[in-house]
Amino acid sequence: MKILITAFEPFGGDTVNPTQRLIEDIGKTPLEGAEIHTLLLPVVFDECSDKLIKAVEALQPQAVICCGLASGRTSITPEQIAVNLKEVPQESTISDNAGNRPYNEPVNAEGPDGLFSLLPVREMVEEMKLQGIPASLSYSAGTFICNNTMYALLDYIRVHQLPIAGGFVHFPASEEMAVFKPSLPSLSNDTMLKGLRTIIQVLMK
Repeated sequence: MKILITAFEPFGGDTVNPTQRLIEDIGKTPLEGAEIHTLLLPVVFDECSDKLIKAVEALQPQAVICCGLASGRTSITPEQIAVNLKEVPQESTISDNAGNRPYNEPVNAEGPDGLFSLLPVREMVEEMKLQGIPASLSYSAGTFICNNTMYALLDYIRVHQLPIAGGFVHFPASEEMAVFKPSLPSLSNDTMLKGLRTIIQVLMK
């Protein structure tokens, strides 16, 4: 199975993004039956999805697993749904890495309000739990870059009626990120890498 796995560059003042390390490490130990391709995406509205779609068009993968950071979460969380909204709350100080702060804008003005993941998210969560990996299902990818990427991918698959299993998985902060933030929930890179490998194995069943 040809699988494209994406990650994001650091953002929000952080110097690392654990998902970047995951895609650097995932190919070091081959998974039988999987042809893994990786792609690092910019944390910039629309540019993230444009780069992803170009890669999908070029590679024509059978599955796409987009990975992102959800700092503050305590487990690996496959996302159930993406919403047709790009928004940085007006009370928030965050912006993307190009300084953009969209508010109440659709990802696709002609698209549906929401699109469900095409990954077997429930099975992925259950298998990770069986492997002793903290995992739970998430019902909100937010309205920031991760949701922008997930929605654009699923909308592209929908419009072109492609036989691609696609979706998004959020990962907690890494232990490296928690060194100077002792109260920040985190997982080790080894645990998150094991989780990603488990997700791929479930996908290939």
